[in-house]
Amino acid sequence: MPENKIYAVGLGPGSKDLMAPKALEILRSCNVIAGYKYYLEQFPDLFAGKTIISSGMTGEIQRCREALEAARSGKRVAVISSGDAGIYGMAGLLMELAEKDFPEIEVETVPGITAASAVGALLGAPLMNDFATISLSDLMTPEKVIIKRLEGVAEADLVCVLYNPASKKRRTLIRTAVDIYRRAVGEETVAGIVTDACRPDQQVMTCTLKDFPFDEIGMKTLVVLGNSRTVLRNGKMYTLRGYDDKYGI
Repeated sequence: MPENKIYAVGLGPGSKDLMAPKALEILRSCNVIAGYKYYLEQFPDLFAGKTIISSGMTGEIQRCREALEAARSGKRVAVISSGDAGIYGMAGLLMELAEKDFPEIEVETVPGITAASAVGALLGAPLMNDFATISLSDLMTPEKVIIKRLEGVAEADLVCVLYNPASKKRRTLIRTAVDIYRRAVGEETVAGIVTDACRPDQQVMTCTLKDFPFDEIGMKTLVVLGNSRTVLRNGKMYTLRGYDDKYGI
């Protein structure tokens, strides 16, 4: 009998040892895998022998439709995303398409380690207190909405993780984000920059907003903008939660 289910699976940040055990189990059990071609190339041994539905950066709607059609035909299908499938991933799109055109198909989200968690660990512990994540891609969200959100989190003195901070063509919003934080929190605020997290070409660096290296930012980069309680000590970027103020450690 057909399973009438499709899996939205988060691959984690990029290395197999950081993939969630359940995600690995589901991927091994599926006979159809759908995903962005770059993510499929990361784990060729895991996907060998399976039917592959692949497309480029803007082909996610067609890719998800084909995956849902395969699930409808009785195949066991996983749609992959980097990090967590429910955080800037494919889970929401699958649910939207299923609700409209595939109501008999259940979408199950299988979580993974999102990039913010991986990058936070590499930098130290910058996400120790309240924080926000904002994608600087204006492909789906208007630029004015992104700026409004940046202003709100900066004014609230929240640490902010910037997904999709820049590409070859998109270089403006990262400067806007840093300028907003400079004004709201100060030029000496600590920032963390990680490129290719948990992958062979990984690069980790810290700086102040005054010296922010805009030319180093690309699509494989995540940026963490600290708040007034974020420090850089002994090579680690972390945010003070208030233990010393309360308990005098």
